[in-house]
Amino acid sequence: MNEEAAEGLLDFRDPYTLSVQVQPQDIDGLHHTNNGVYVDWCQKVAWAHSVSLGLDLERYRALDRAMVIIRSEFNYLRSSREGEKVLLATWITDWDERITMRRAFQVIRPADGATLLRARMSFACIEISSGKPRRMPIEFIEGYGPAVLGGADDATNISDAAG
Repeated sequence: MNEEAAEGLLDFRDPYTLSVQVQPQDIDGLHHTNNGVYVDWCQKVAWAHSVSLGLDLERYRALDRAMVIIRSEFNYLRSSREGEKVLLATWITDWDERITMRRAFQVIRPADGATLLRARMSFACIEISSGKPRRMPIEFIEGYGPAVLGGADDATNISDAAG
């Protein structure tokens, strides 16, 4: 199964995706990918998505604002093994256009179409210099806004995918 076909197995439309291959250092004592690696992959694809939207670390620093993780939930469904290719997908599923936003994640194995993980993260906007919550600057609204899922179909899928 190619990546394009694998995207048809994803929970929502228009994902931001990255492909990775499970490396020897990703494997734990149980001979499968360590759970912490999935956490790192979710952070990696979320950050890559932000960068693709024009909101990289340099921009964050210039604005003295950042989106930081305040809550995470991971549902490990199946394991992966060394050498397997996996597709990491993320979506911004919700936001208040002020301080918080939420992302969904899905990791699939294109070889058999299996979903390995579903996860959610909540983020808050902070002022970098103080670490205190602050409103999102207009640059965040303009950058992240077009990527936020919307519409009735997405709302149905969000609740279905969360379970």
